[in-house]
Amino acid sequence: MESNGQNAPDDSSLRPVSSLRSHFESMGKTKEGAKDGVKDGQAAVNAPPSRNQSPSPKPPPIPDTRPSRSVNVPPENGRPKTRDSLIASSRHSIQIVAPPALSPKPIKPPAVLIEPPQSPPKPRPLSVLQNDQSAHLFPEASKSPNTPVASSPRSFKIPSRPHTPVVETGRSPRLIATTQPPSPPPPRRSAELKREREARASPPIPPPINRAEKPANRLSRLMENASQLELTPQVSEARSPFNSPPSSPENEDLPVLPSRPARLPPQNAMPRTSAVPKGVESSSVHQTVAAIRRDNEINGNTRAPISPRLMDDRPALPARPQTVTEPAHTRIPANAAAKAPPRPPRPSVTTTSAITDGPVSPQPKRISSTPTSQLAPPTSRTHGRSMTVDRHSEKVPAEFQDPSRSSYSSDPTSTGQVEIVSQYPDPTKINRRPPFIKQGAHEIHTKYDARLLDVCGQYACTTGHLTRVWNLLDGELVVSFAHGEGVKGTAVAFRPGANVDEEGIRIWIGNNIGEIIEADVTSHNITETKPNAHGRYEIVKIYRHYNEMWTLDEGGTLHVWGPDSDAVPNLGLNPDQTYRLPKGHTFSMVVGDDLWHAAGKEIRIFTPTTGGRNQLQVLMRPLVAEGAGDVTSGTLMKSQPGKVFLGHNDGKVSIYSQKDYACLSVLNVSSYKINSLAGMGNNIWAGFNSGRICVYDMTKSPWVIKKEWQAHDNPVIKVIADPSSFYRLDRSQVITLGADNMVKTWDGLLQDDFLENEMKSLDTQYCKFEDIKVLAMTWNAGASTPNSLRYSESDAIFIQNLLQSSDSPDIIIFGFQELVDLEDKTATAKRFFKPKKKDASDQEKMSHQYRDWRDFLVRSLDDYMPADHLYHLLQTATLVGLFTCIFVKSTLRDRIRNLSNSEIKRGMGGLHGNKGAIIVRFMIDDTSLCFINCHLAAGQSGANQRHNDIAAIMETALLPVERDPSVRVDSYVGGGDGTMVLDHELCLLNGDLNYRIDTMSRDTVVIAVKQNNLAKLLERDQLLVARRRNPAFKLRAFDEMRIEFPPTYKYDVGTDNYDTSEKKRSPAWCDRLLHRGFGRIQQLEYRRHEVRVSDHRPVTGQFRFTIKSISPKKRTLAWADCQQRFENLKGKEANADMLYYLTHVIGYDSETSKQILRDRAGR
Repeated sequence: MESNGQNAPDDSSLRPVSSLRSHFESMGKTKEGAKDGVKDGQAAVNAPPSRNQSPSPKPPPIPDTRPSRSVNVPPENGRPKTRDSLIASSRHSIQIVAPPALSPKPIKPPAVLIEPPQSPPKPRPLSVLQNDQSAHLFPEASKSPNTPVASSPRSFKIPSRPHTPVVETGRSPRLIATTQPPSPPPPRRSAELKREREARASPPIPPPINRAEKPANRLSRLMENASQLELTPQVSEARSPFNSPPSSPENEDLPVLPSRPARLPPQNAMPRTSAVPKGVESSSVHQTVAAIRRDNEINGNTRAPISPRLMDDRPALPARPQTVTEPAHTRIPANAAAKAPPRPPRPSVTTTSAITDGPVSPQPKRISSTPTSQLAPPTSRTHGRSMTVDRHSEKVPAEFQDPSRSSYSSDPTSTGQVEIVSQYPDPTKINRRPPFIKQGAHEIHTKYDARLLDVCGQYACTTGHLTRVWNLLDGELVVSFAHGEGVKGTAVAFRPGANVDEEGIRIWIGNNIGEIIEADVTSHNITETKPNAHGRYEIVKIYRHYNEMWTLDEGGTLHVWGPDSDAVPNLGLNPDQTYRLPKGHTFSMVVGDDLWHAAGKEIRIFTPTTGGRNQLQVLMRPLVAEGAGDVTSGTLMKSQPGKVFLGHNDGKVSIYSQKDYACLSVLNVSSYKINSLAGMGNNIWAGFNSGRICVYDMTKSPWVIKKEWQAHDNPVIKVIADPSSFYRLDRSQVITLGADNMVKTWDGLLQDDFLENEMKSLDTQYCKFEDIKVLAMTWNAGASTPNSLRYSESDAIFIQNLLQSSDSPDIIIFGFQELVDLEDKTATAKRFFKPKKKDASDQEKMSHQYRDWRDFLVRSLDDYMPADHLYHLLQTATLVGLFTCIFVKSTLRDRIRNLSNSEIKRGMGGLHGNKGAIIVRFMIDDTSLCFINCHLAAGQSGANQRHNDIAAIMETALLPVERDPSVRVDSYVGGGDGTMVLDHELCLLNGDLNYRIDTMSRDTVVIAVKQNNLAKLLERDQLLVARRRNPAFKLRAFDEMRIEFPPTYKYDVGTDNYDTSEKKRSPAWCDRLLHRGFGRIQQLEYRRHEVRVSDHRPVTGQFRFTIKSISPKKRTLAWADCQQRFENLKGKEANADMLYYLTHVIGYDSETSKQILRDRAGR
């Protein structure tokens, strides 16, 4: 049917439907065989119509609500075209066709669906651009015409891997009817279209055509085909249509993407290995793409593969394998000179994903993006976007389902119950000795504000405004350079070497302007730089993954730098892949082949690869640890494979399964923020804001605090357990960086602790043990004197009954508080300002109150104890109101040595002794004993002040130091030297601790006491609550016998009535006895006595202490045995650590790693 020559009101040619249909059928014909089709095609290219050509009759307007169908294009050469042909075509058209202006009329979302957003292709050489190509989208072979089709004379080259199809800006794609489901629309923004419309002069849009008078039969045919006719939006030449994800704000201004530089010549560029083996096409790849790939291989257009190496070429130290995403049995080594041992196969999810070229430099805007919050797609999608879907759901298309990864689910924690451990780690066996390294420099002062650290063997690199490399063996500065004004290093990592002996030579430093610098430690030079590797975004993290390097910036862009032909990452080349991750990075770490990325409390898991064929995001929803704060740190444990340990800012540690990503447990570790975690053997090291480092033994439940010491004066920034230390230095080292700008090296095996613990475990082989009886009394006497006891018969016989019922103990300790009236302001002022005589005797120093009580106790022992048991006054000590008096049997006196005492003031900020403690320590045979008599801060709300008083008493070095190291090991505990309370083996604490009963009124407490409901009151006792809930509470290491007597405070003097004064203080157990002896103190009795002369009741306890004496000869044999045990442990740990380093860090397989270790041992 010929055209009638009429035009529509919009100047479009009106042709019958049959002419349009014949045009569609002849599109694939050559110029010689289908001249009319060529003519129609030229018209479509030269004229930029805004709508399809229509026949001259005017049917009614086509309704907008049309079912979506995909576009099918006739094939060419009997083989369907792929995205590569579209790329080449789009490249040509961009350079030779001027873009038409867009209509200012709002454009509805396009119905023609194209490939997902990916990086735009690089321009081809001019020789390739001489011939034009068709811009058809997704031609299908099944829709080829019935008539013979001549081969096209147009020749073009198809890249070896598909690129993102780019719609030509000079023409609109033809609309082809098809029955295939549509592809998704490109992520166009209304703001982007608006900018394009404003930048171009748009012709006025003609009014809609009235097609009401068109014949009904013609209308019915158009309506039948309406669902197959869809529009594809025109794309601006100045901007990529895929420069922002679909979820971006509509009013965001997008920068203009720079033109991509010309591709390097093939002979100089690093060839990329295909992610799919030859002859095997991934089921997730579109069939047209697969067909073109086979065609390319036949025509010789693919990039040359790397030649495999012979298996018998293996050297002593094999080169590192090149990272590829092919299956393990088809991987091709990167180094042609020697066979590189393969790494363990990387478990991955093979699916359709965004494949991107290297980034543009400079790169002001991210090009390649992988959606991280996209919903599950409909079943009709067949495009190649990397999607976040639940691949085990029955509603997911078969192409996205992956039964091999059973851990892929939207709620990984729903299958099991999370164990929440509220109990804090056990501090009873804590060791405070700093684990100094035996050889090399212990500490290095960086002399500048360093906040980042990485370690490899003997070298430690710190960066900030300066980047410096230090030698840990001698503490010398090896490399130092400045970044320039306003530039600072924000990420640092040692780059992999070609083999294990070349590790630790090159360093990658990322800075705050998006630049990556590579420095050589041995030559002291900067070997490579990558300006604008991340645009102008600050690089926040550099990861090492086998022989790959991953770099992450603050905008969320992740670059994957795979190995080059030398099997090492090369900054001279572009990254192999670029991904888009969420912003708000707070912590991240590489776990196997996954990247665990934390933003606040949410943890997302990604699987970046160099080939880009794996699904990036593993889980639909982020992981969140129940009851834990923001993620701040994390580590892996060699001794506990398959688990991931994450530290939180509220002092908790969450444990996740690496297999199914389920949260296994959440533990309370500390009340301080955990700044850094590191795993070493069975121990996990944690650095805190307080500058302290704790080492936890995870083999016990709950965990046990093995060590705690003040490592830095300021917060600990980083703790690194160097995995290469055994292989390179034959030692286990842990490196820490503090905010005090100090780098310190610690012994990872904790040798001193091991020897001390082993000696104590073998003490039965070289020690003799003896039990002695101890009687202790604590009493707040309320300024009473011995004469005050005479006014009441029950009070007068208190001391007599106490001594006669004690069964002649070997040691008797009397601890008094408030022997002077602390409420007498005049007397208190005299004591505060009156200077003490330096050379005064004990008699002169002691006031008459203390002398009266001392003399009374001596007379009582002489009168009421058996005549054959003679007691000596061993020590008396006083502080304002405090009085300690210790008696020992005459048979024990000669075995006591190293007697000393000290005091600590806690009143008025440590200036006044109205509150504080008296400490007396001595040794019996080879056992150290320490007795503490204390009076803590008063007040119902003064619990925190009392905690601080206890901490000061326990942590202050008050006593003389023990110089003999063997005595330290034998007679003291916790790595102590005898200067602190907790250094002693047997400790007994008594006093008026002033801990009250919380959250209960006085009347409620009194009623509960009358009803003998003591359990209800003890649940709210401040001391017991602090022991349960406060991990920093120093009395957690002490034990107390169960309390079965009523509260001892506060009574009306002379009565059995609790306080009825104006203040009406609530009853409480203020007077306590606590002990710590590691199982060598047994409390036999714990009771109160009815003495009404004071507002407190005295409390007494009987104990059994175990004392040891050492045989020197047997001890020498035991020490040699412990040394040999440590050497055996070191050898075992060294082999395990070196094997772990070669397999999990370097990337060798197990057999190759073992061969390397055998060759190393033979040298």
